[in-house]
Amino acid sequence: MTIRNILICTTQVPFTTGGAESHVEGLCRAFVEAGYHAEVAAVPFKWYPPEEIMRGALAWRMLDLSEANGKPIDLVVGMKFPAYLVAHPRKVLWIMHQYRAAYNLWGTPFDDLSTHPEGARVRDLVRHCDERFIPEARKVFANSRTVAERLRRYNRIESEPLYHPPPRAERLRCGAQGDYVFYPSRMEPQKRQELLIEALSHTRTPVRAVFAGRAHEPGHYEALVKRHGVGAKIEMRGFVSEDEMIELYANALGVCYLPFDEDYGYVTLEAMLAGKPVVVPRDGGGATEFVEHDGEGFITDPEPRALAEWLDALYDDRARARRMGERGREKLSAANLSWRNVVEKLISAAG
Repeated sequence: MTIRNILICTTQVPFTTGGAESHVEGLCRAFVEAGYHAEVAAVPFKWYPPEEIMRGALAWRMLDLSEANGKPIDLVVGMKFPAYLVAHPRKVLWIMHQYRAAYNLWGTPFDDLSTHPEGARVRDLVRHCDERFIPEARKVFANSRTVAERLRRYNRIESEPLYHPPPRAERLRCGAQGDYVFYPSRMEPQKRQELLIEALSHTRTPVRAVFAGRAHEPGHYEALVKRHGVGAKIEMRGFVSEDEMIELYANALGVCYLPFDEDYGYVTLEAMLAGKPVVVPRDGGGATEFVEHDGEGFITDPEPRALAEWLDALYDDRARARRMGERGREKLSAANLSWRNVVEKLISAAG
């Protein structure tokens, strides 16, 4: 059967945008540019109370996506839990992440499911659904080696890592070498901006930090800056325009990205494309996959004093920092990440 109409299935937390939304938009655009009729089907996702998680899973299983408005849906591509549970005779999955609180975040400071009375039951149900319905797909791809390893470790499901370029890939460039490290990301606990704030109280050089990203609780970060006495070393820009984002990447000394067990990590890739060394944590998951220590940047213990040493190292030896940035840019260029490859892989897997 010829594939013409493609539906990309995902979930959406209303009023929230980030890397996952960019990922889905990029895939839809790539299908359209390749000549397919592609659209996105997104259902709002609510994870509290935990019973709502299973309601969301049931909603996707109840949908009939065989056709829409008289047009056959030839292929569905599932992206996020619980959207990838959808039933369809020609389903291919490109999993960006599962419901992480039931897996790698369970029992960590970034998980609220394990503390709920129904948490363990819901966790088991999530895992059961994944193990029952993911294998329905004709092929399972993961958006990184990290996500593929989770599928294997927790669910005994094999998948193929399939990488794609970050949204700003075509615009990023290398500019001047400033005196600041750049941290572009939503300010939230799992991104661990706290580590960089405290690390600046231990640096011996005048290295600064610029943060770009909205904060749900800005007062929390302002209090941390005050507590560690680093107000003169930190600039919090909040939301910035795309043009400003490109400039901040281009003129940074380096880029700092410190998430816990990230799925993929656009910031790492964007730093490398901007020709900047990147400092990532040892437990950063997908954020570390393209970085070799002292190659394209530094891999640090997620501890403020250890991080401070690497920030000082960038400031002390700018020639070394520049060489690491150049290696990162060359490495990604050689990797040839492309949406065309993604489209070819997904269509081929559909059979």
